[in-house]
Amino acid sequence: MPQDSDLRSGDEPDASPPVSRPSELVVWQLGKDPVDATASTALSAAVQQGAGFSLWQAPKRAVYFFADPHADADAFINSLRVSGGIKANAANKLVLTKRGKEAVFVVGGDCLDKGPSNLGLLRTVQQLIEAGATVKLLAGNHDVRLLMGLRTMGSKRKPQTEHMFVRMGAKVMPLFREVFDLYLRNDPTALADIPDTENCRKQLYPRQEWFSEFPLVAAGYASNEAIGRELVRMQKKVDGFDKACAEVGLSLREVYAAALYCQKLFLDSKGEFSWFFRDMQLAYKSGSYLFIHAGLDDKVIDVIAEHGLGGLNRQYRKIVKNNLFDFYYGPLANTMRTKYREVDMPLTNAGVERAYGLGIHAVVHGHRNRHNGQRLMLRQGMLHIESDTTMDRNSRAKEGLAGVGHGVTIVHPRGQVIGISADYPAAKVFEPASYL
Repeated sequence: MPQDSDLRSGDEPDASPPVSRPSELVVWQLGKDPVDATASTALSAAVQQGAGFSLWQAPKRAVYFFADPHADADAFINSLRVSGGIKANAANKLVLTKRGKEAVFVVGGDCLDKGPSNLGLLRTVQQLIEAGATVKLLAGNHDVRLLMGLRTMGSKRKPQTEHMFVRMGAKVMPLFREVFDLYLRNDPTALADIPDTENCRKQLYPRQEWFSEFPLVAAGYASNEAIGRELVRMQKKVDGFDKACAEVGLSLREVYAAALYCQKLFLDSKGEFSWFFRDMQLAYKSGSYLFIHAGLDDKVIDVIAEHGLGGLNRQYRKIVKNNLFDFYYGPLANTMRTKYREVDMPLTNAGVERAYGLGIHAVVHGHRNRHNGQRLMLRQGMLHIESDTTMDRNSRAKEGLAGVGHGVTIVHPRGQVIGISADYPAAKVFEPASYL
């Protein structure tokens, strides 16, 4: 078991108010609280099965995993501080601790959306990078939807992609409102070159014919059931898009202007946030642990087996640059959205065994938000460390959780995995070696 000092920074006290850290350590059990009598046996069997294919390996450097910050910079800073990787000086700048300088900070996707500030969260991540941290930025479904919408805006209209702007839906509106307020609202010429409302709608919305054309182009990529769900989803987004604009106080023309400005911020090589999509990768591996936004399936494991993790990330970067339709409706995007439902691409026992042979024993991910801290689960017998602790305050308010959250999953070179959350009183500790 780790000592209490493993939960502290190891440096002098911070100048800013302390974040509450757990004072108790508990053995991390499989599944929900309270666990049943078979949980320890099942966890032991999973650990031992993986060890039969390849050795469990701890990372050489500590990894701090932060899942789904969803545009809440305060929650992200709280999580950084609880990790022991940073402190804040009097100027409220992020400063790495000794441990932070030696660690890898993995931001597990879904930086965007819910707020209170998309730009504030992105600037905090940038500040962490500028402080000298080794940062790995993973692709989340919410992040990539923005990329798809911005990339397809103004491009040639075709059924594969013309729906992708409206597909972003209401969740992108807080970002557009921020950008409009900060950069455009006080500019009297901001809307001078923006089309009228009807032409904005023609350029941003899919044509009515899209609903009959899309199933034809998607037939080789998804099941009829999945295509049907996409059509229903898109009809709701089309019907509600004007309302979503109005709910954040923007007209459709103002949304159009804000989106054009986002293209400059995110897609231009000199844009303030050009690093965000440029540096993004699909997965990161350290020791026996694969860090990814949502999860694995057999096809992705096959790509890793054939091309390595570097090859998987190169494929991701190439396909999101050249063919967004192939990416979003192909197997790679399953890593960002799977919840291991019947409609998701499958992870089978054979796939799990192949992953074990590649040295992947556990998947550390977000995407499935928890209200009681991180959770250990088995998917087809493979250990999954669910790490989305419902950090952002907007989600917390909607789901009945108080205040600003925090959460970090620490994978330590000594072999422990430590889960710390605002919503669980103790630090959960999992040690694979204790089951071997």
